[in-house]
Amino acid sequence: MGTVLIVEDSLTDMQILIGCLQKGGINVLIAQSGEEAIAAVTKQKPDAVVLDVVLPGCSGFEVCRQLKAGASTSNIPVVLCSTKGTDMDKFWGMKQGADAYLAKPIDQEEFVRTVKQLIQP
Repeated sequence: MGTVLIVEDSLTDMQILIGCLQKGGINVLIAQSGEEAIAAVTKQKPDAVVLDVVLPGCSGFEVCRQLKAGASTSNIPVVLCSTKGTDMDKFWGMKQGADAYLAKPIDQEEFVRTVKQLIQP
């Protein structure tokens, strides 16, 4: 079905996201910081990236901007997932180039549906 990189520093949230995607038949790569995410994307070119906003090191917003600015990574869909769920947060996330923004706690069915839509060829 495809491969998705999950970038999340909370182990609990990471387990939930991994479980959802694997049940949906999607392969999962993981990173726990913005820097790890950039390195993983450069090395493995996932079909999509699921990013927490609040991360150690550079934020999910920064990672999203870097990915969207890179010639070889600009077409990789990015889903921001965050406890920061106000309209302003969502607006800002989309301004950074995100393809979707989901507030935590996530609706697991909506999460899998969103990711699958973004990785369809």
